[in-house]
Amino acid sequence: MQRRCRCTHPHISVTLRMHWTFTEPELPQIAQAFWAHFKEQRVFTLEGEMGAGKTTFIKALCAAKGVEDATASPTFAIINQYVYHNGQEQLHTIYHLDLYRLRDEEEAIAAGIEDTLYQEEAVCFVEWPGIITRLLPKDTVNLHLEVLPDQRRRLTVQ
Repeated sequence: MQRRCRCTHPHISVTLRMHWTFTEPELPQIAQAFWAHFKEQRVFTLEGEMGAGKTTFIKALCAAKGVEDATASPTFAIINQYVYHNGQEQLHTIYHLDLYRLRDEEEAIAAGIEDTLYQEEAVCFVEWPGIITRLLPKDTVNLHLEVLPDQRRRLTVQ
């Protein structure tokens, strides 16, 4: 993991970028590190080219939380819901949203995307978030996944 901090004047702003570079067999460890770092965040956008491994990454994150349901791309369903126990009897929810097939923000609202994003206690991962940027909570964490020449993946967190 690499961290970079950039400050500018006159209004000091800090940009923190983190990078994880990994192979598919390393995904379980990356998923554990991800959850250890993002304990309080609830909404994540995930961008990257088709085939970059966005759904595979989300599967690893679900497995790390103990999701027992089969995880798959929600391209046709738009929203997949997964539940897990967090060491207690209370169920927790992860939503995986794939907006690739949606045309615009209105269609996203009609599909229930906005309601899903603002559910208390639920975690949301949003693939192809471009059409709903105005709907996203202010504290959304933006992730970008890319394929490197050696077939490793680099996850950049902004």
